[in-house]
Amino acid sequence: MSRISPIPESAAVDKVAQTYERLREMLDGQPIPAPFLVYAQVPAFLQDFYMNYKKFVHTDGQLDAPTKSLIGLAVAATLKCGPWIDLLSARGVQLGLAERQVLDTLGVAASCQMYNVFFKFRELSGSDLFSGMSVGLRAHTFAGTSLDAKLVELINIAVSDLNGCKPCTAGHVDKARALGLSDDALLECVQCAATIAAGCHFLNAANAT
Repeated sequence: MSRISPIPESAAVDKVAQTYERLREMLDGQPIPAPFLVYAQVPAFLQDFYMNYKKFVHTDGQLDAPTKSLIGLAVAATLKCGPWIDLLSARGVQLGLAERQVLDTLGVAASCQMYNVFFKFRELSGSDLFSGMSVGLRAHTFAGTSLDAKLVELINIAVSDLNGCKPCTAGHVDKARALGLSDDALLECVQCAATIAAGCHFLNAANAT
């Protein structure tokens, strides 16, 4: 059972009602997704999240909306937030992505987490011994899916940043730049990831047992 009760559209007043109206416009009249109804218990958060979601996740910018839906999905998967995994998976398909691309995003994000664990250990161990040893972990997923190289690096940047892995984040930023992604695009990737991370943390707390 949720710790925080959602506010249905029929019960919304004042700033919540105004934000709900903007959400309906953004969604072309579709029902407001359940997470937003929970965020409405903190109207300021709802408004901030809506504005950030609209700009950095929902609409085209430096990165297109389908790409941002998959970056967001990788973040939601990393934070184990089921409602946002479902919403962003559906959003990607709605935008024309194949189900295979959605599934492959989960595989790339999981592989990135594996590498984050390894390289954070190298950094945190305080020993030069491990830096000279082979990684030894297979990660053919990075090159063996339906996702193009740029998208793989964007997902890796988002997940590595979220996991606080400095060497992985820096390495994937370098690879992304080498592939031709601009710094503005990389910034938007992180803004997208940060937005979904905030939404996931709030929702996870609301549903914590």
